[in-house]
Amino acid sequence: MANEQLKHIAALLLFLNLCMYIILAAIGGWALNIALDRAFIIGEDLKLPAYFTPIFFPIGNAATGFFVLFSLIAAVVGAASMLTGINHISSWNNNSLASAASSAITAWSLTLLAMGLACKEIAIERRNARLRTMEAFTIILSATQLFYILAIHGASAKV
Repeated sequence: MANEQLKHIAALLLFLNLCMYIILAAIGGWALNIALDRAFIIGEDLKLPAYFTPIFFPIGNAATGFFVLFSLIAAVVGAASMLTGINHISSWNNNSLASAASSAITAWSLTLLAMGLACKEIAIERRNARLRTMEAFTIILSATQLFYILAIHGASAKV
């Protein structure tokens, strides 16, 4: 009985995380597109500024470039880990647990890295509303991904 309840909780968290990772990837793609459109263009007679960085984002602060890139990586790996999670939820046995758990832990560790950069970006300030949304999604995902990992591991003791 408790195993079936954990399966439903894991499925709910899986769907929630998948939706949030897709939204995180969409906002991160938007931010990357803005950065590429407004990037510094070097002509024949122009020289690089003294503190030029290839990760330049005109819409945020100094941490925005790293935050957006690591959030995009975390979103792609997180969405891919949700696919192994769907396979595990559908079969719900110990044979599929290893792949689901390892990919979920990898996605969670990348999400924690992006969350650390989000906290740094919050501390520096000066960012727009979409970046704030991206920060919030990253911080929430770091918690819900942990709960998903705990749900699939808690059920494995009873399988």
